[in-house]
Formats: sequence, structure tokens, C-alpha cells
Amino acid sequence: MRYFLAIDIGASSGRHILGHRDEDGLLRLEEIYRFDNSQIERGGHACWDTEALFRNVVSGIKACAGRGVVPESVAIDTWGVDFVLLDESLNECSDAVAYRDPRTDGMEEAVARLVPDAELYSRTGIQKMSFNTIYQLMALKREDPAALERAAHMLMIPEYLNFRLTGRIVHDYTDSTTTGLVDAAAKDWDFTTIDKLGLPRRIFGALSMPGADIGPLKDEVAAEAGFNTRVVLGATHDTASAFLSVPARDDAAVYISSGTWSLLGVENEEPITNEASRAANFTNEGGYDYRYRYLRNIMGLWMIQSIRRELNGTAYVQGRDTGSAALDALRDYEKGRKYSFGDLERLARAADFDCIVDVNAQRFMAPASMVAEVCAACTEACGRAPATIGELVLCVYRSLADCYRRAIEGLSSITGRRYTSVNIVGGGCRDGFLNELTAKATGLEVFTGPTEGTAVGNLIVQMLAAGVFRDLAEARASIIRE
Repeated sequence: MRYFLAIDIGASSGRHILGHRDEDGLLRLEEIYRFDNSQIERGGHACWDTEALFRNVVSGIKACAGRGVVPESVAIDTWGVDFVLLDESLNECSDAVAYRDPRTDGMEEAVARLVPDAELYSRTGIQKMSFNTIYQLMALKREDPAALERAAHMLMIPEYLNFRLTGRIVHDYTDSTTTGLVDAAAKDWDFTTIDKLGLPRRIFGALSMPGADIGPLKDEVAAEAGFNTRVVLGATHDTASAFLSVPARDDAAVYISSGTWSLLGVENEEPITNEASRAANFTNEGGYDYRYRYLRNIMGLWMIQSIRRELNGTAYVQGRDTGSAALDALRDYEKGRKYSFGDLERLARAADFDCIVDVNAQRFMAPASMVAEVCAACTEACGRAPATIGELVLCVYRSLADCYRRAIEGLSSITGRRYTSVNIVGGGCRDGFLNELTAKATGLEVFTGPTEGTAVGNLIVQMLAAGVFRDLAEARASIIRE
């Protein structure tokens, strides 16, 4: 049996998933290791604990030996936009600051003074979001210019972990496009913009496509794991991997990769960087085999996750525990109770509260109290705040579904295509209530799965590189039959 290992790391947790193709051609998965991923405070910023991430990556690889399995290859995917800088001696010279950190406040305006928004979008085609790497780099340039002066390489998080495993630096095209610094048409770094911003050219290395062979594990890593294997460059941005897993039934399907974020869109052969696209805030992220993921980045289940943490007394923002006076206003809130996601869905189904808020508003990015922020937004939009937990959560659910509807209408207007179905993948596709509301809001048939969409896409890249599948169509067909 030929096994491959997908290491899929999200903003809150990571997991190692073994995959193989069985005798019937089906793609089989087995989770063998899971770990928490959390932020730490360093230098006044919320940062990723890169050492803990690496240790968990190695521990999960080691778990394969415990199962008596040696995978042919390993690939890593993570969220986008965040990075680590290395100096000429390949030592870290910057912290891996997390994208929700407020250091980028004011950077959109600073960049626009040097490269107007319309010009930037016409070149890169990337949706304007405050945490994009372009704004993070400008924030670093303002706060710690010495770090940029020392830097010789910029590695996105999965590239950094690959480097720690192999000692080799290989840059992935798909994740690099999330920086807002890749020319959409040329499929390479936009050095015209980079020069205008005064960023050092040397940190932007040559881009490779998913499927490239990075190399074997370093000797010390192999010794700890108990075996050696090859590290393959995956579609390292998790959305790029997730979109690979969509078993689309026809060309009229909209994809949603549903999790902390909801990534809604389609695959295109060419980027769309006109003014209508910019005004609608669609993005053209690079995908496998130079496909373009034309999509909207929507807030997603982050709001529900944040509400649950707050109800359970475990909210954590920027290094401090947070409480919410708004909780006391929810007449059915029971302090000390631990609410499950199932509890929240049940309460929302039983509620009746017809209020829609803008889930993409900056106020919901990283508030000290999500409960208070949603209540305030409801008061502003609808004249009253939710009175119960069910009303609170129902507002978020309905607002998400309405945002999906508007995004699909915008997508249809720009592309001139009529869409007939929605295919939702990722962990969020298990949320039956949101799926029902999405179908009702959009008027489209909704299909769900695979749940492990990102890991499936990660495995597909490795298995295509190894010749297990002839082409992407065959790989996707194996998912349809799953």
C-alpha cells in the first residue's frame, strides 16, 4: 500500500492525516495525530509559536512509525499571509506575527499613498484585507526597519516549516499570491510594486508550483522520526488545497471552503482584475497548475467560534482574558455552563430574530467581546440587540447565509455565468443549519463534503506527483465516489 502524509495546520489546531488509494480507487484517510495551535504574546504582538508548531509537525511524522507506516512523502498546508524572515545565516530575524494582530492599522492608507488601490488590484488581483502580507511588511518597515535590513529570505509559514524539516528553502506560488505582491498575469513577484513600497527584492525568492520535490528530511529529523521520506511542496495555502478537493458536479457550481473563514468562489483559467471585480472585492489567488481561485474571503464561523469561547469563559484576545457585560443581558445565559456547537445550533433553530449584520465588517475581526460587538451591530442595524443566545447566534447564521447570497450574485454579475449549485467543503460543511440557511438564501441546491477537504487536496498534490492519479480529473473522481 502506498501511503502519503498530509499535515494540515489551521489557526487553532493541526492534524496529520495518512492517505492511500484503495483497491477500488477510493481515497482513504486516517487521522494519526492532532495538536493545538495557539498564539503567544511576544514584543507586544500576538505571534505564532513557531517552535511549538515545528515540534508538533515532527511528532506527527513520528506517529507514522508508531503505526508501522512509512509515507512516500509529506506535505504541509496552513493558513495564508503570515511569514517568518530569515537572515543570511538562515536564522530567524522576525517574529511570526499573527494576522489578527492590529499592527497593520493604518497600513492600507500608507500603501495606497504609494500604490493606489486601483493600480494595486489591476496588477495583483488580490482582495483588499487589512492583514494581507503587503500591509504586514509595511507595518514591520515602520516598526522595526532593522529586521527588514537584516532579512535575506521571507518564508510563508508552511515554507518555514518545510525549511525546518529539510534545510531547503522552496517558495510556493499558491501561498505567495496571498501576499498581495504577486503579479496575477505574470504569475511571479510584482517587483514594480515591491520597489515602489521600498521593500528589499532579495527576500522574494523564485516561485515553484505544488508538486515540486523539496528533498528528504534532515538527518536529525529522520533520526527522531524513525525513518526518512521526501517532503513535497503542497498547495501550501489551505484554501488552494481545499479547492482541489471539491468534487464539482458541473461547471455551474460555486465552491465554499467553510471553516474559521468562508472562501466562496470558483476556479478560472485567467484572472479578473477589472474595476468591477475590485469594487466587489473578489480576489484572484493562485491555485494548482496556475488555476485562479476567484473568490470572496468571508468572515466565516469565526464569529460563532468566538461567541462560544466567550460563553464558556475561555475568550482570549491579544494576551488577555476577556469578559462581556453583554452576556448578562442574554436572559438565558448560564454562567459556568459549557456550550457545545450543537447547543448553539439548537438554540438558534428555536429562535426568531430577523436581523442581518455585515459579517465582513472590521469590527468582527478581533473584538475583545464578540457578543458585545454583535449586539451593538444589531442595535445599529435593527433597533434592538438579541435578547437570548439563540437570537444572537441566529443573527450570525442568517448574516452569513445572506453574505453568501450577495457574493454569489456578485460573482454571477462579474463572470456573466449562472450558477446552479453550491458545494461546501471543510469542517464547516457539517453545520447543517448553516447549510439549510444557505440553500434558502441563495435558492441553489447545496452539496456538502468532503469534510476533510484541505487534507484531501494536500494528498491529491502528493499523489499526482507520485503518479498515483493520472490527472486532477481522476483524483476528483475518486472523491465523488467516496
